[in-house]
Amino acid sequence: MTTMMFTKTEAPQWLLAFWREIDDKTFGDGFDCFAEDATCNLGIADWKGRETIRENLRAFIDTGFTALHDVTEYWDGGSLKVFRGTVTMTPDDRTQTMVIPVMTHFFYMDGADPTKVRHWYGSVGPIAFG
Repeated sequence: MTTMMFTKTEAPQWLLAFWREIDDKTFGDGFDCFAEDATCNLGIADWKGRETIRENLRAFIDTGFTALHDVTEYWDGGSLKVFRGTVTMTPDDRTQTMVIPVMTHFFYMDGADPTKVRHWYGSVGPIAFG
């Protein structure tokens, strides 16, 4: 059994910069929060490596919508960070309806460099444009 203390705080700049890269569709330095060999399990995705994470998220966003991430809660447990929020997803095709699914993300930080995300588990949804 592991016990961990969490502190509810404002979201850190590294997390806000990461979401901004997705929202702005720039996919740049905000991804530096990930260790080079980080793993991401986002929904059914199983992506290995910072560049794979970056490119797969770019490909997903390029399917025809713009995202805007909003932080509702951020909890810092040291080696584990927990984020809850929403993402407004606006389709490029204005005949489709905007959706705002709930998100929950767990960021396990790297043991050797605690400023980098080692493993990201995320859940977003449900997502369905009408």
